[in-house]
Amino acid sequence: MDSLPALDRDASPEALPDSPAAEAPTFLDRLFDAGLLVRTGVDGLYGRSGAFESVVEALDRLVSRLGADDKAEVMRFPPGMSRSTFERSGYLKGFPHLAGTVHSFCGNEADHARLLACVEAGKDWTEKQAATDIVLTPAACYPLYPTAAARGPLPQGGLLFDLQSYCFRHEPSLEPTRMQLFRMREYVRMGSPDEVLAFREVWLDRGTKMMAGLGLPLAVDLANDPFFGRAGKMLANNQRNQNLKFELNVPVNSVEKPTACLSFNYHQDHFGTTWGLTQADGSVAHTACVGFGLERITLALLRHHGLDLDAWPADVRATLWG
Repeated sequence: MDSLPALDRDASPEALPDSPAAEAPTFLDRLFDAGLLVRTGVDGLYGRSGAFESVVEALDRLVSRLGADDKAEVMRFPPGMSRSTFERSGYLKGFPHLAGTVHSFCGNEADHARLLACVEAGKDWTEKQAATDIVLTPAACYPLYPTAAARGPLPQGGLLFDLQSYCFRHEPSLEPTRMQLFRMREYVRMGSPDEVLAFREVWLDRGTKMMAGLGLPLAVDLANDPFFGRAGKMLANNQRNQNLKFELNVPVNSVEKPTACLSFNYHQDHFGTTWGLTQADGSVAHTACVGFGLERITLALLRHHGLDLDAWPADVRATLWG
């Protein structure tokens, strides 16, 4: 079982004078060596073994059990969404550096021949690629808001949705917790400010108890999203000043920089205003969500309980698999 000092060593291998940093296997190396993750040649894009997936699936079921009494409406969207919806969402204002678009070939036969020649010569072959009407989904909830708004005003008491999707963030990294394609499980609450804030408080408590029950060290911290550029710094400060975002952090890559495994977000009326989402009385709806990073929680479990699932503590195994 890995202890927190091991986390420090992986974070700062140069602190071990008796063994060169280059010889110290990182957590990512160990995941590859154990076959839990599979290299694809792209940082942050990995295959997953059956053992890894068994933990992801067990976590997904655990989250479902925690929220079962709330009777949320289950919806599942693909990992791609409408480009027009994406543009209207405002994502590009804050996170242009994380966005992923889907492009396809749009040339003629001569262009095709040039494309094949470029591939053969190892040159750039993307000249005739053009943006399609699909972009990669950045967060599981983004396709939901226009769908809900199209139904008309919310019913009295608002609505609650259960979502899960693969999501994309363009941030290649050798940190295993910073994948470019990953799964996000979300509950999204729509209604009055009081209703959505009460929802967030309930899930702050539930999420903390869930992670503690899995034997993971944790801390809930005020946070902000990684907004882009100088204007992004002001947005981040505003987000923190208004207590809009909290994260449940677990040390995975290092103790000094723990990993956000759950996030609890109050969007105020941003999505309500953007999509014309209204409450039963006609006022703009507020929204909040809780997001579970399924791969990140899995990696936290592997980091703290070891890479052999059969050797995990019995109470953790019971919580996950019964």
